[in-house]
This record gives sequence, C-alpha cells and structure tokens, in this order.
Amino acid sequence: MSSLDSILAVILGGGVGKRLYPLTKQRAKPAVPIAGKYRLIDVPISNCINSNIYHIAVLTQFNSVSLHRHITQTYTFDDFHNGWVQILAAEQTPRSTDWYMGTADAVRKQLVEIRSSGMESVLILAGDHLYRMNYGELAEFHWDNQADITVAVQPVPTTEAFRFGLLKRDADFRISAFVEKPRDPDVLTQFVSRDDPERPYLGSMGIYMFNTEILIDLLESSTYEDFGAQIIPNALQTHNVFGFDFDGYWEDIGTIRSFYDTNLKLARPDSPFNFHDPLFPIYTRPRYLPSAIIDGATMHNVLLADGCQIKEAVLSDCVIGLRSQIAGGVRMTCTIMMGADYYDKPNVPPRAGVPLGVGANCSIEGAIIDKNVRMGENVVIKPFPRGVDLDGGNWVAQDGIVVIPKSTVIHSGTYIGPD
Repeated sequence: MSSLDSILAVILGGGVGKRLYPLTKQRAKPAVPIAGKYRLIDVPISNCINSNIYHIAVLTQFNSVSLHRHITQTYTFDDFHNGWVQILAAEQTPRSTDWYMGTADAVRKQLVEIRSSGMESVLILAGDHLYRMNYGELAEFHWDNQADITVAVQPVPTTEAFRFGLLKRDADFRISAFVEKPRDPDVLTQFVSRDDPERPYLGSMGIYMFNTEILIDLLESSTYEDFGAQIIPNALQTHNVFGFDFDGYWEDIGTIRSFYDTNLKLARPDSPFNFHDPLFPIYTRPRYLPSAIIDGATMHNVLLADGCQIKEAVLSDCVIGLRSQIAGGVRMTCTIMMGADYYDKPNVPPRAGVPLGVGANCSIEGAIIDKNVRMGENVVIKPFPRGVDLDGGNWVAQDGIVVIPKSTVIHSGTYIGPD
C-alpha cells in the first residue's frame, strides 16, 4: 500500500523569468515577494507540508542566492522528524555540463538524487503559482486509478485557453489527447470538453504525479526537454495518464500584470485567496519584527506587513511589505510596495542622501516598488496605458505598470508617467 511518505515532491525553481522582469533582475521567480511578507516558493512548500508530504526537493538555477537563503532559513525540520527540504542546484557532472534546458530536462539532470531518495512516486510542482491544494487527494486519485501519470487539471475560459496545455478526457478520467498552448481555432474547437460556455476547456495546471520508475524510463529513453509540450503528449499512447480535477483558486504568477493584479486582489476584503486559513496556512520565515506603527494615516483596502512606519499618508488598494517607511503627505493608490530587507542605521547618513522608503508628499499610482527603494520627496508616479513597455533607466514600465527595481534611488521631484 502506497503512502504519502513514499512521495518525493520536486519543485521547479524556474528559468530566467523574463516576463517578470525587473522583479527577477536579482532573484529567481519563486523568490519574488508576494502579499507583503511571503515569497512565491512558500506556496508549494506549504501545500506539501499541509498535505503531509515531507520530502521536498527544490530545483534551482537562475539568480538563486536569495531563494536558497530563504529556504534554508525557513524550512528546517527538527531532529525528531524524518522530513527535509533539499536544494538541488544546476551543476556540472561527468554526465552533463549543460544548464537545465526545460522542465523535463531539469528533472532528468537530477535523476541520481531522485533514485537515491528511494521514493515510489514523484510529484512535480511549479514554484510560481498561487493556490491551495491537498496533494494527498491527488495521490489517492492516482493510486485508486492505478495511474502511471496523473495531471492536475482545472476548467479554463476561452480567453485564457492559449496559455494552457489543453486536454480531452474520457468518462473514466483517462486523458486521451493533449495539446500545449494551442492558438489554431480548429484545434481549440476539437478540445472543447465542458458544457460550460464560459469555461469550456480543461487545462493542465503544470502539476504532475509520476510513478518513479515510469518517470525515470520516460526521461532516460528520450531527449524531451518539457513535460507539457513533449513528455505528457507522447506518454498518452503508452501509459495510463489520468486527469485529477481541481476547481479552486489558482493563479500562474508569470507576468508583471498577473503579479500586480493578484497582489491587489489580496488586499480586498473579498480576496479570492486567504493566506490565513487556520487548517491550511501558508508558511514563511519568522522575522520577529515589531508591530507596524500607523501615525495619522488613512487606509482603505490595504494589506500591511510587520515592521512598517506610516505617517500622515493616504493609502488605498495597496500592499505594503515588511519594514516599509512612508512619510507624511504621501498619497498612494493601487500600488505594491515590497518594503525593505533592513532599516537605515540611526545617526548614519543614508545612501545617496535619501532614506529608505517613500519620502514626504509623493503621489504614487499604479506602481510596483521593489525592496530597498529610496524615494525622495515630491515624487510623482502615474501608470501608462495598458500595453505600454518602456525602459526609463532606473524604472521600467511593463504593460503600463511602473516598476521601480530593487535598491533603486529615486531623487526628489522626479516625475514618472505619461507626458
């Protein structure tokens, strides 16, 4: 009888993350902060822990230092627990001197570690999705159907179909056809799977469970680099591949627009995702910061993290991250401020003469302010129209959203926005 102790969870750390640039300029995608105090990697690791899956490997490659630091400082099990969270970094070996070339290739290059774990099943997860799933239910489905491979699937609207691997499924949940991110209207018509006119498709969530020996055989007998585009479609003819239904909240944080929209939804009282579920919490590193100090500020729909100091500012629809410093007279709307990794030292002149945080009388709308930004007084930031991409040197506009990169200094009186 298989058990959850026989599952190895493998979380893919992501590649360069171009669509999330400049948030990925100095960090890997799964290390990008979310909801004020968490990082994206906290979501799949927490889902594993809450599902009683305690053998977890994170495959990393690009800009991975901060991701490694966060994992090692956060996920340490005690001596009386047999679980672990292990980092498997891309490395040169006698068998390969190449970087990871895709999702399947990344796992292939770590088959020695996967074999040595002695696990009967491997659960493949992405490191940049926001959702809450009990993987134990997926595992039971996998075992009950005697599947070789199980793919987590969810309903997909017509407007989003081109972003997903779409599949057809038989009455017994067996997957009979799979196509990766189709755009041809004729192909899309063939893959209509549901009677719901708003969500007529079934899409892959990029979550796969393999019997370990099947996974090893598929990877060693091919040079396929990607699970969705190659491994899964080609396995349909030779293996038992099933689709596990999931209809809860799920968001792929793959672009600046999706990151921005998802964070702002988290600040609303009707947020579609709750980080505070008492039965299925999302964990992160405890920092032992002081409580936030609010000194005359007015706030509406604001998600506020620990260690902040906010003076007579007006904030609306904002996410304010750890250690954020916001001076008096600031007006901030529809903005994500990630905060800081440290405080300025007292009695020491600040870098470039500008203190950490947002200076007095700034007006900021429709922006993402990354960590450790120093912004002077009377700065004005306004969003550009959707679809506008610009590089302003010390700022970037992505799909109209102004992004201030990590550790940037914005001097007093600066204007960023449409002419």
